[in-house]
Amino acid sequence: MPNRTYKPFAFPAESAEDRKAFLALLKEKSYERRKVVLSSGRESDFYIDCKQTTLDARGAVLCGRLFCAMLEDGERPEAVGGITLGADPIVTAVSLTSALRGWPVPAFIIRKEPKTHGTAQWIEGTKNLRPGMRVAILEDVVTTGASTLRAIERAAGSGLVVARVLCIVDRNEGGADAVAGKGYRIEPMFLKEDVENG
Repeated sequence: MPNRTYKPFAFPAESAEDRKAFLALLKEKSYERRKVVLSSGRESDFYIDCKQTTLDARGAVLCGRLFCAMLEDGERPEAVGGITLGADPIVTAVSLTSALRGWPVPAFIIRKEPKTHGTAQWIEGTKNLRPGMRVAILEDVVTTGASTLRAIERAAGSGLVVARVLCIVDRNEGGADAVAGKGYRIEPMFLKEDVENG
């Protein structure tokens, strides 16, 4: 059943231009109307590849500023992280932007598989983390919520406390409800309709 639980973040007036510009970039670079099979195994008639926008210099700047605006509204995390590869440019942009805004937080990256040599760790960036740290998980697109729940599980399994979960786009296909079922709330920057109609 489609998720109707959450609304996109209500940005303050000072972020309105950033939101508009980032949404336009997502529409231009990341949104495609075509038949695809998603990582969840589901078929879809559209695809949102946020990496095309978050790996763009202007897109990274806007992404960092908008996520920081979201994180400033409520509990600020002590670190931000997410599952590779979609979260890599996002958490880097947010970490850099947080430092520029005067509240620097480190980034960490969660592997899809543990390293097969050396430390065999799931998380990169552990020297900047400590047990009990309150963190935010950042995602690009949420569909079923499976990837988000894996990220939460890996972070918690490493001794971190997941305080917030944010994403760029909620496809409104039940992912937010699945995550809510485990006691966490997805905070989307946009819903798929915003990108489709952007």
